[in-house]
Amino acid sequence: MEAILNILQKFSNIPQESVERFVGKLQETNIPKGETLIREREVCNQLSFINKGFVRSFYFKDKKDITISFSMTGEFIASMASFISQKPSYETIEALEHCHLYQISHQDLMDLFGKDSHLEHLYRLILEQYYVSLEEHLIFSKFKTAKERYLELIETKPYIIQKASVGQVASYLDMSLETLSRIRASI
Repeated sequence: MEAILNILQKFSNIPQESVERFVGKLQETNIPKGETLIREREVCNQLSFINKGFVRSFYFKDKKDITISFSMTGEFIASMASFISQKPSYETIEALEHCHLYQISHQDLMDLFGKDSHLEHLYRLILEQYYVSLEEHLIFSKFKTAKERYLELIETKPYIIQKASVGQVASYLDMSLETLSRIRASI
């Protein structure tokens, strides 16, 4: 619980009473390696904080899974479009290792917003961080060469290379396995 308290205080200088109100609604859960937090076509009803673990978000295209993102200890995770709209998700989120999570339901979060504007502010900051990360990855994948993308991944997020499969890394970097193998051989 200490990790999420530290993260909440980094996001915003919100009153202790607001933090306690938020934490009071959290449910602790464990997800075994290989299990899913949410499946494609399900509505995402939980915003999760990864207290410990590593997850991957992906979708299917032409019977092939395409990795969208990886999230690790200390980060929030949800199928955000589904969580916000309460419509079915286009993505699946799976645990790549055993995960210990703190979760809050969409309904509990909305109820808290009605009672505490500080928590609305906190949520906005979480969404802003999510958006910035998403935009950086979009730019990362569209405007850099395959080798530049791989080298930047090694520099900024080496845990992905250590924990994800080569196929998942290639998919995340928007390249074929062959291209990734050539790049790795040339380094």
